[in-house]
Amino acid sequence: MEHHNLAEAFGAVAAVLGVGHVLADYVLGQTDWQAAHKGAPRPEEVAAGVSPRRGWGACLAHCLSYHLVMVSLYGTLRLVVPLPATLLGATAALAWSFATHAILDRRWPVRWILRRLGSAGFAELRSGGLNGVHLADQALHRTALIISAVLLVRL
Repeated sequence: MEHHNLAEAFGAVAAVLGVGHVLADYVLGQTDWQAAHKGAPRPEEVAAGVSPRRGWGACLAHCLSYHLVMVSLYGTLRLVVPLPATLLGATAALAWSFATHAILDRRWPVRWILRRLGSAGFAELRSGGLNGVHLADQALHRTALIISAVLLVRL
């Protein structure tokens, strides 16, 4: 594929995944129950006897709903815009997106990343309408989606 066609395909896919992410995370792909229960228990909860596996059911249910929205939007784009796609690229992009979304939505990995980068205070920020883990979570999801877009158009 020529470079300009590849860039156009990447731009179209990245745009749809970006819009789809917001739609799937905030409107169509997550219930209140999933949002409230998808995170892993904090270390102090595990120390008090809570199973470290708590929340996986809600997390995986959200990831499934989220990716159904994403696949539907991508499929709609493919009906309108001829895009390069292979089964390998689509499978790799979907697997990468599902895995990274599930891991990040357990919340502790985002806190861990922020603490390792010297932003422990931001990891606990919950004031003035801001939530540091949520903001970092969204940045990491969008970064993962860029990789998904590359996988879709390059494999």
